[in-house]
Amino acid sequence: MPSPIISLESITDLLPTNFSEAQIAKAKTLFYKKMALQMHAFYGGKMQTIPKAPIYGFNWFNVWYTPGVSAISTTIKDNNNTSFELSNRNNLVAVVSDSTRVLGDGDCTPPGGLGVMEGKAMLMKYLGGVDAVALCIDSRDKSGEPNADIIIEFVKRVQWSFGAINLEDISQPNCFKILDTLREECNIPVWHDDAQGTACVTLAGVINALKLTGKKMSEIKIVLYGAGASNTSIARLMIADGADPNKIIMFDSRSTLHKNNARYKDNPLFYRQWELCQTTNPDCITTPEEAFKNADLLVALSKPGPDTIKPEWITLMADKPIVFVCANPVPEIYPYQAKEAGAYIVATGRGDFPNQVNNSVCFPSILKGTLLVSARKITDGMAICAAHSIAEFAEKRGIHIENIMPNMLEWELFPKVAADVAMQAIKEGVALKNLSWQQVYEAATREIRETQELTKLLQEKGYIKQMDESVIREVMQEVVCEIL
Repeated sequence: MPSPIISLESITDLLPTNFSEAQIAKAKTLFYKKMALQMHAFYGGKMQTIPKAPIYGFNWFNVWYTPGVSAISTTIKDNNNTSFELSNRNNLVAVVSDSTRVLGDGDCTPPGGLGVMEGKAMLMKYLGGVDAVALCIDSRDKSGEPNADIIIEFVKRVQWSFGAINLEDISQPNCFKILDTLREECNIPVWHDDAQGTACVTLAGVINALKLTGKKMSEIKIVLYGAGASNTSIARLMIADGADPNKIIMFDSRSTLHKNNARYKDNPLFYRQWELCQTTNPDCITTPEEAFKNADLLVALSKPGPDTIKPEWITLMADKPIVFVCANPVPEIYPYQAKEAGAYIVATGRGDFPNQVNNSVCFPSILKGTLLVSARKITDGMAICAAHSIAEFAEKRGIHIENIMPNMLEWELFPKVAADVAMQAIKEGVALKNLSWQQVYEAATREIRETQELTKLLQEKGYIKQMDESVIREVMQEVVCEIL
């Protein structure tokens, strides 16, 4: 593979040496955004479609297409399940979004989500050996408001072309109804990465953080800052994995969730929040000062910072506090500020800080394991299994307070998690294929390595072009000028 034009790990070397921590953090955020525009324009996006079958000569199109393909159509007509064997369906995922809540940018219009959805497709292919296609749709009805039923209907109709569906960047409360309905009514697994993926990878990070602090899940006091799809799913998985709901306090944009919260009571749109109102925060605590006092763990997935979480709240936490601040693109408080306030372990959603809590270390392998055993659902049990598998992988290779999670470069993680998830699917009775752990592991390993080697070959041969290094230096100079 050609040498990287400039290692993104070393871009801070291009900054003035007198930049403060705050200026460095701001500079990196601006740089990534500007480089994203440059790179996406240069490559025209980041995904393409190429054949997986050989073409020995022109006449072979008579086999791959008409008239030979008629036999494929009629065979699938007689038995729809053969579509998983005679097409790419069993390794193809639709990344479906209405782009109403794109990362930290909110409603970006239907095509505005394409960059993120193509990114998910890229990660699925490179890390999991799973093909994926971005499908950004308009979910607005005649009133102009996003309508959950439109997405539900769309997915139910398009499911016959795919092996699984990945829901992404759909605003609440629609996201809850869409996921819960489609999980029950589709014939293929439906996964909401903002909810289930974030919950899985957060649980993995918490498991290892607790090991380093000597604390137990069942004993810790937890503050969840933000009450959207991510944090409500995190709460559900942590409780299922042993957390005490009586020791959980969840904040929304106005106050906290508790049994007397009139905003959620009898509101069918926010049924997930109401479930947590009835099971958490029994003392009806409403202020950050009360909630953070002696808390062991903070998980924030709310408004981008850096001033969303106050340093003085962290100072109120228990000994060796664990702070997960995972808003994108800017965490609710910068890690250096959290550390100054007394945080022992700090994790964010960003790869340029230690302890990145990144869905990308879970969803490619979860989907791969699911597809390889033709599971009909992705259950909470499978997500919890993946979390423990990820934590175990990191622990075996060594963890410390600034390295509690595997990263995307540790490719051996992905076939392991895929195999563990597949075995859990078989155990729960939702898999149609009964493969061994080794069979899944070997298949996932082979397909992941083939994808990575193919990408390397395309780069070496120049079919994936290399951008001039001078562009990166120019972009960083623009960033420095803006900050100064």
